[in-house]
Amino acid sequence: MRTVAIFAAVGALVAAVALPAYAATSSVQPEAATLQQMAVDEAQSLVVASEATTAPIERSTYSATTPEEIAKKKAEEAAKKRAAAAARLASSGSRLSDADLRLVAAGSGEVRYPLPQGSYYVSRTLGSGHNGADMVAPAGTPIFAAAGGVVRVSTESYYGYGVGIVIDSVVGGQRVSTLYGHMTNGTRAVQVGQVVQPGQFIGKVGNTGRSYGAHLHFEVRVNGSLVEPIAWLRANAG
Repeated sequence: MRTVAIFAAVGALVAAVALPAYAATSSVQPEAATLQQMAVDEAQSLVVASEATTAPIERSTYSATTPEEIAKKKAEEAAKKRAAAAARLASSGSRLSDADLRLVAAGSGEVRYPLPQGSYYVSRTLGSGHNGADMVAPAGTPIFAAAGGVVRVSTESYYGYGVGIVIDSVVGGQRVSTLYGHMTNGTRAVQVGQVVQPGQFIGKVGNTGRSYGAHLHFEVRVNGSLVEPIAWLRANAG
């Protein structure tokens, strides 16, 4: 009996020591939580690096804006505008752009208005088959040479212009011809070959030729090309 009791006591002692150690080594480990689960548990939003994508930047999707490139762009746009203006004038019979109308400094005296300021109004000008500006003024209003030069035409019957005068000049180094039509009979004050000065009296407004009321038909050609007369006067006479 004593032997049995001893074995029982030893067995109990061994069990008491072994069971806690076994329990410690065999306890159930919790499953590893994923980042997504942690996000849900913590009620926070989480960006997983593996979900981010990279978008390569293409050189063609942007442009540089250095001062040099900006200046070049502006110059190209200005050139396009000048070309468009020249094309519009070419369609109306002129090959000169607006920028080419100024031949001399405005107000220099080399170019003058053919009629006294305030004595006329312009009823129509260059375009649609009409080669000049119609400057409506009372019959008998004095007409002056717009530029100095040599009289090439001076006649009482110049085609549909009626009494007409043409003066050839050199203005700002360019060949300029000015025509004055529908003048009053017998008022021509200059003859072919005569040299005239800017602003010199050459005749009077009338209603001759193909005309429907007293006015001066005024034409301007620069190097053989028609230009809009009123703009030309403003650019050169001031």
